[in-house]
Amino acid sequence: MPVNIIAPYLLTALLPGPRRLVYLSSSSHFGGHSSLAGIDWRGERAGSYSDSKLFVTALAAAVARLRPGMLSNAVDPGWVPTKMGGPGAPEDLELGHRTQEWLATSEEPQALTTGGYWYHRQRRQPHRAVHDEAFQDRLLQTLAEETGTAL
Repeated sequence: MPVNIIAPYLLTALLPGPRRLVYLSSSSHFGGHSSLAGIDWRGERAGSYSDSKLFVTALAAAVARLRPGMLSNAVDPGWVPTKMGGPGAPEDLELGHRTQEWLATSEEPQALTTGGYWYHRQRRQPHRAVHDEAFQDRLLQTLAEETGTAL
């Protein structure tokens, strides 16, 4: 939780006005639960990777909703061969970062959209909780309380 959601939340809250934000999600977010009860935000005990990726994907959607002048998107780089992904990961490491780079720098109309969940430059439908505004608001309130920093 500290790396996958607390850090992106704090950077978002504390950075003065970037034009574009790209959050690192995962297809694992589909296995996440939208309950915020019992979450160890400080990481003193193992948390759910899937939950953390659902939370950061919802954060991207919340920022898109609440900061209309800013482009905010979440990206699934795929299961790529990294230290975490392992040498047997089936996807191309090179393709893993291309969507992030494209969303951060491209002037193509499709890259200038906000609130999306992307995989290999294709917008996909995320977990149903991602665009649930009540869940987004609960998540942001919880993160503000945990960090002492409001978005």
